[in-house]
Amino acid sequence: MVEVVAALIKDGNKFMICRRPPHKARGLLWEFVGGKVEHGETKEQALVRECREELCVTVKVGGVFCEVVHKYPDITVHLTLFCAEIISGVPKLLEHVDIKWITPDEISGYDFCPADKEILEKIKGE
Repeated sequence: MVEVVAALIKDGNKFMICRRPPHKARGLLWEFVGGKVEHGETKEQALVRECREELCVTVKVGGVFCEVVHKYPDITVHLTLFCAEIISGVPKLLEHVDIKWITPDEISGYDFCPADKEILEKIKGE
């Protein structure tokens, strides 16, 4: 099982989603910014690093929003979604092909990675 972290970054009633590049697994699906936890990192350290690498922003990591285990055909992930806040920088497309800020009511208009489905239901229910 691969440990993966992601950030729920909000701005008022909207939250950030990012679109995966076409050449990656689950290409062009939408997701929360984040990635794999590397050896020797805490989950929080991994999330700060991933946000810097993928968006060129520094985040303050808050509490855990939820955790999900999802089995893809090629990998099983244990995804921890943290509440996070951008404390410096403006998001740039360093890894993804698009960034959107959406409301919970707009979730159905986007195709998300399957691991995010349970998370999105929780966001809709808030």
